[in-house]
Amino acid sequence: MQGTPSEHIAVKNSFAAHQTPPLGERGAGIWIALLVIGAWLTSTILLMRWQVTFINPLLYLFILLQMHLYTGLFITAHDAMHGTVSPNRTLNNLVGYVTTFLYAAFWYPRLLTKHHKHHKHVHTDDDPDYHQGSFIAWYFRFIRNYLSIWQVVFMAALFNVLKIWMPQPNLILFWVVPSLLSTLQLFYFGTYQPHKGEHDNEHHSRTQNKNHLFAFLSCYFFGYHYEHHASPGTPWWRLWQSKK
Repeated sequence: MQGTPSEHIAVKNSFAAHQTPPLGERGAGIWIALLVIGAWLTSTILLMRWQVTFINPLLYLFILLQMHLYTGLFITAHDAMHGTVSPNRTLNNLVGYVTTFLYAAFWYPRLLTKHHKHHKHVHTDDDPDYHQGSFIAWYFRFIRNYLSIWQVVFMAALFNVLKIWMPQPNLILFWVVPSLLSTLQLFYFGTYQPHKGEHDNEHHSRTQNKNHLFAFLSCYFFGYHYEHHASPGTPWWRLWQSKK
């Protein structure tokens, strides 16, 4: 968990080559990050106390809500990888460490190294997010590329500790299942759809049709993926403004 020297260098240099937000917005990123983290924490705590009833349609709505909030954690970590959560490097990276850990005990420097490699080598054999196989093969390669054995062991141990105080059905339905569904949401809208096939543009990326509500609900505007690659220093909550 200590990280390699190259990973620590990547964290140190994560601010490089990204645009500086307007003066009036330089404090907004941290507040939006705290809002996302707070929403996830509040929802998770409340749902751990909710009486699970499978015939209640709210159950499935709550699972989808949790999935979306998990995705928000990862998108916030992604903004930290581009140095756009806070102009304060220490605070920015702290948010990255916290959100990746809350998401699934990921090691932030490792994710950051791979993500910047994706931007540098998009749609090539050196791109850790790219695969020429089917959707299923690509998804499992994507998961294997980022998941580590220690994560699985840690999360399994944490589950067994948490179930001492929390109902096991609630843990499964509102902690385990939404995080797994979130990986599909992130992969489909943030990797597979934007990068599958060939693209006749410099960023080798496609983009969703302009529909800001759908773009937010699907993946926090990251369906506007060409726009993200064209301006990686634009935080998720301003990405819609880049859509022509």
